[in-house]
Amino acid sequence: MSKGFAISVVRTLRDKGHQAYLVGGCVRDLLLKREPADYDISTEATPNEVMRIFPETYAVGAQFGVVLVPLPESERAAIAAAEGQEAGRPLEERAISGHQHKFCIEVATFRSDVGYSDGRHPDEVRFSRDPKQDVQRRDFTINGLLLDPLTDQVLDFVGGQKDLETKTIRAIGDPQLRFAEDKLRMLRAVRFAARFEYTIEPATFAAIRALAAQIHQVSRERVRDELTRMLVEGHARQAFELLDETGLLREVLPEIFSMKGIEQPPEFHPEGDVFVHTLLLLENLPRPCPITLAWGALLHDVGKPPTFRRAPDRIRFDEHAKVGTKMAEAICQRLRFSNEEIKQILSLVENHMRFGDVERMKPSTFKRFIRLPRFDEHLELHRLDCEGSHRSLRLYDFTREKRAEMPASAIHPEPLLSGNDLIAAGYAPGPVFKEILTAVEDAQLEGGVQSKKQAMKFVRQKFPVKTAAS
Repeated sequence: MSKGFAISVVRTLRDKGHQAYLVGGCVRDLLLKREPADYDISTEATPNEVMRIFPETYAVGAQFGVVLVPLPESERAAIAAAEGQEAGRPLEERAISGHQHKFCIEVATFRSDVGYSDGRHPDEVRFSRDPKQDVQRRDFTINGLLLDPLTDQVLDFVGGQKDLETKTIRAIGDPQLRFAEDKLRMLRAVRFAARFEYTIEPATFAAIRALAAQIHQVSRERVRDELTRMLVEGHARQAFELLDETGLLREVLPEIFSMKGIEQPPEFHPEGDVFVHTLLLLENLPRPCPITLAWGALLHDVGKPPTFRRAPDRIRFDEHAKVGTKMAEAICQRLRFSNEEIKQILSLVENHMRFGDVERMKPSTFKRFIRLPRFDEHLELHRLDCEGSHRSLRLYDFTREKRAEMPASAIHPEPLLSGNDLIAAGYAPGPVFKEILTAVEDAQLEGGVQSKKQAMKFVRQKFPVKTAAS
């Protein structure tokens, strides 16, 4: 997002006689020499005044003093194009659905908040003309800095610059009060500490441990989004270790917490228990990482704790992929993932053990396996699984090399027969058609039939007259 446009909004507000500053994460990132993902502005101008100054605005949170000022159309189009969105999609829909900062700059009026009965929204908002009063309601000191972009002067009323220097996550004021206002801040503390490799200040840490059980007051969608950010921002292992240490992991993902202490056969898993193994996968997630791959890595062995069995020969986890798929489905539905995301995450969990059979698979089975949707994620999950355990990439290399040798036409051949062909040949329509056509495709993938004539001969031999119309 353009810093220049954010500065122009500040300048316009100043020209109209209002105080205005960059605030929050963008100031933190600028001081850390990082590129901000978005820019927020804090001002003494009321929402009505902001909307009068900027003719095209969206008052999505005006009752809380928040107004969205859209980026210039050229920038909006560039962002939409980069994300594969339709250029003609209405701005308001794009701005308000998903992460609104992608297309707009948030302009918030200085305010103080009174009461948080629902654990998220203030019961009463009192607008202010004092920036010092405004930052007292924010979450952490490193996010409570103001920057005058016209002079590069930093206004620090909360000690945020010192905490940036000492790499500390510290709640502004009383941490228990800050977390009581919005319980999601506990997860945000963990995410920021992991992302920046900072330490959570003792009183802030203690408050999280004391209030961890109250995280259930936060909507599941917000919890899901925060956990997803932890997984894909590049420090997933540190984040989940901190979730465990703060007591939050037991609350938000008890199925992952239950992995702790679950032994694994040392001949296959010299790294340790199921939790340690999962942390190793998280540590090695690629960047950028698809959301579904990240969650697939987290959940791929979720079925091991309930299937743990100490057999005479070794520790076993019979059908843990099958059990884990059902558990993963419950988790994904609980966290309200989209149907498309759920389908891919479950596919990753369900199929992750199939790589053990790739060297023995029939050609048709292997081809069907590698044409699973987004197979690159399956392959990457297997690599992560190996690197996080025995470290042998033999089956990974075998699959990748054999797949590369096959032309697309061999993996996805054109069908030799259709239902109409079967009807024309005298077969009565019905459920058997699927069985017949699947058998034909298997024979085609095996290389046994290569023409329509051969396919029909195969059908007549394999499916006798009893399936044909009389």
